[in-house]
Amino acid sequence: MDAIDALSKAEISVEIGAEVNAEVLLQSAPDALPNAVPTTTLPPTVTTPGIYGDRLTCAVETTLDIIGGRWKVLILHELFQGVRRFNELHRALHGITQKMLTQQLRELQEHGIIHREVYLQVPPKVEYSLTDLGRSLEPILDAMHHWGVRYQESLRAQGESDR
Repeated sequence: MDAIDALSKAEISVEIGAEVNAEVLLQSAPDALPNAVPTTTLPPTVTTPGIYGDRLTCAVETTLDIIGGRWKVLILHELFQGVRRFNELHRALHGITQKMLTQQLRELQEHGIIHREVYLQVPPKVEYSLTDLGRSLEPILDAMHHWGVRYQESLRAQGESDR
């Protein structure tokens, strides 16, 4: 029996943030973990939006988990304008790779922010649109836009006063 078969037969379940006892794994599949340390603690990671291990997060942190990053806000900005196909989004977001766009769209879809509509035709047609939950982010992003404009203006005014 190889190490992979032994691990799959051991029916091991690991929780994020919990201690993992490598000795138990070694007893089940001694060849699977040749360099195992007896006890390891996995770092806490997001299991569901807003929860880190056993720690509840603040609402702002939850929001940033869902829409944070370089591309998600820009994707949302495009979808506020209306329904978009994949290539329309890809052309509008200069510098994003197809792989990254696919990943970001999947994450937004998993969080219920966008809807993906697949049309069964040749060639295949897929459209992305905002859900009601996604549309509810528009005033938040508008407020962020206005704050950014005011900040840029204050920097310009400060630079002009330094001359």
